[in-house]
Amino acid sequence: MKNRIKEVIDSRNITQKQLAEGIGMTEVGISKAINGSATQATINKVANFLGLQPEELVIHDVMLRAAFSSDKTPLKFGKLEIPCYVLDNGMRVLSGRGIQRAIGYESKSGQWMKSFINLGGLSTLVYAGEDSIATRLMSPIRFLRNDAGGSQEGTNGYEATLLIDICSAIIDANRAGDFNDPLMVAQADIIIRAVAKVGIIALVDEATGYDKVKNKAKEALQKFLSEFLNEEASRWVKTFPDSFFEMVYKIYGWTWSNAKAKPGYVGKVIDDWVYQRLGPKVRDELRKLNPVNEKGNRAHRHHQFLAEIGKDSLQKHLEGLRVLAIAAGYDKIKFLDMLGKVYPKPNEQYTFDFDM
Repeated sequence: MKNRIKEVIDSRNITQKQLAEGIGMTEVGISKAINGSATQATINKVANFLGLQPEELVIHDVMLRAAFSSDKTPLKFGKLEIPCYVLDNGMRVLSGRGIQRAIGYESKSGQWMKSFINLGGLSTLVYAGEDSIATRLMSPIRFLRNDAGGSQEGTNGYEATLLIDICSAIIDANRAGDFNDPLMVAQADIIIRAVAKVGIIALVDEATGYDKVKNKAKEALQKFLSEFLNEEASRWVKTFPDSFFEMVYKIYGWTWSNAKAKPGYVGKVIDDWVYQRLGPKVRDELRKLNPVNEKGNRAHRHHQFLAEIGKDSLQKHLEGLRVLAIAAGYDKIKFLDMLGKVYPKPNEQYTFDFDM
C-alpha cells in the first residue's frame, strides 16, 4: 500500500539505513517498501518504531472525479469529436479512444496502445525519456464521470498534452525518414497546427479579457477551430490538381488574366463532368453530406467528403478526363461529345449545355 514513510523519516532526520536496522529489514527492502507498495506488516513495524499509529502512515487512494465534462460539447477536430474532461484536481484529460481516432490509427483492438507504441520507426521516440509517451499510454488516469453508472467503476483518461506529444513524435519520425504513414502524418500535422493557432487566440483573449465573455468566446473559438481544420485538411487532400483546372481553361479558351468571371462556373463544370458521372448516386450522397446552408451555399467542397465513398474512383475519373481532353485536342465540342459517350450520366442522356 502507498505510504508516507519517507516523508515522516525525512522530517525526523532518520535515514533509510537507520530505519531498516531499527525494524530488522535490509536497506534495499525498506527502499522498495517506501518507493513501491509496503505490506501491512511493514507498515506496522515502521509505525511501532516511530511511535505512530499504522493508519498515520497509509495513503488512501481517492479516485479523481470529472468536475467538468464535454458530454454535450466535445472537443472537435474536423469531423471527429473527442470526449474531454477537467478533473477535480485541475487536470485536463482526453479519452484513449478519442486520441486513437484523432491520429488516424487504425486498430479495432481495445489495447491499441500496445501495438501503436511498438510501430516501426516510432518506438524509439515513444519510449524516450523517463516520462515517455509509452509509459503514459500504458498508465491511464482513472476517474469517475458524473454520468457513469452500473458496474462502471471508473473511466480511463490521458492527460490532454499527451496527444500533442504523440503528434510531435509522429512528425519528428517522419522528418527523420523513419516513419511514413500518410494518414497519421497528415492528422498529426493538422492537430499541431490547429492547436498552435487556437492557443495564440486563447492567449490574446485572456490578455484582453475577452475570455470573460465566456459563451461568445467559446463559440468564436470553436468556430475558428472548425474552419481552420477544414482548411488544413483540404491542403492535405488537394483532390483536384492544378492540371485539371488548366485543362478546363484550355478547353474553354480561357486565360488566367481574363478568367475573373469564370471560377463560379468551373464549379458547374466539375459537377457535370465529375460528380454526375462518377457513379450512381454519388452526387446525391455528397449533397447529403455537404448540404446547402440558409444562404444557398455549401460550407465545404464536395471532394472533402469523398473519403466515405472512394477517393480512388475520383482520381481515376480525373485521369480519364485528362486523356479525353488530349485526344480531343482540347476542342470543346469534340471533348463534350466524347465525354457523353465514355462517361454518360446515369439514367439520362447527355444534354448539358456548356455554352456561356
